[in-house]
Amino acid sequence: MHSFEIYLPIAEMPVNVLGILLLGAVGGFFSGMFGIGGGFLLTPFLIFIGVPPAVAVATSSNQTVAASFSGFLGHFRRKNVDIKMVVFLTIGGFLGSSGGVWLFAALKKIGQLDLAISVFYVLFLTTVGSLMALESIGHIRAKKKGIVPGKRKIPGWIKHGRLPFVVKFPVSELEISAALPVAVGFLAGTLVALLGVGGGFVMIPAMIYLFGMPTSLVIGTSLLQIVFTTANVTFLQATGTHSVDIVLAALLILGSVAGAQAGAQAALRLPAEKMRMWLALIVLSVALKLALDLLVAPANPYSIIEVN
Repeated sequence: MHSFEIYLPIAEMPVNVLGILLLGAVGGFFSGMFGIGGGFLLTPFLIFIGVPPAVAVATSSNQTVAASFSGFLGHFRRKNVDIKMVVFLTIGGFLGSSGGVWLFAALKKIGQLDLAISVFYVLFLTTVGSLMALESIGHIRAKKKGIVPGKRKIPGWIKHGRLPFVVKFPVSELEISAALPVAVGFLAGTLVALLGVGGGFVMIPAMIYLFGMPTSLVIGTSLLQIVFTTANVTFLQATGTHSVDIVLAALLILGSVAGAQAGAQAALRLPAEKMRMWLALIVLSVALKLALDLLVAPANPYSIIEVN
């Protein structure tokens, strides 16, 4: 074994220490910059280097806790977090992540987890990447023409309080149904459990375009909710499916903490629309690689599985 390699006990494979630290830093950077956890890229890259999909998903959730908390601290110092909104998002997140871990275990039991993760990721990343690319292109074109995009209109059924359980959120200056953040948190929590992503891809657009939250509060609020939800997933995965590789998680966390702080600083300096465009291209490239892996016959079509 080379001096920079270490053996992962749960994944049952050696990995390059520096390479894993770099992966963690990249995941942390995107977490701090966009408030999206970083797992959307980290999990596929772990799969690409040979980490079993079940271990990659469960361990990425663990790493996301540290990356999100580090990124959250940077936004909290600037008072860009709505704690009351976090509470309702987290209620939904706990419910969704608990159900997602149950489905994760069920798929693992019948031997379809690896295929399900790859298919879910191709659909998820293709959808998200396409939407981000279209939005970024629209912003870039509008900016070249000197057009300032108008504020998005909040749907009337949300704005006029037609849903029950209306709650005031003083920090965000909102008065909306509590069912909305709970539902969004539920969907995000399910994605955390099944794909190892932070869930910010769902929460951030929802908070901006459905709730009407100020953009300055969205990332910090998303990151704090991700901390609680991913911590719940990590606990359930470690105790229930035994898929969390603590050695891999420790290396990823070391890299992600520094990366998240750098991402939070970069978010203040770089043009948002261009960064979203680059991110969209990366996401679509990862989706294409996963799709090709599904369609192209493997070099070794045989594998050994343990039958309980």
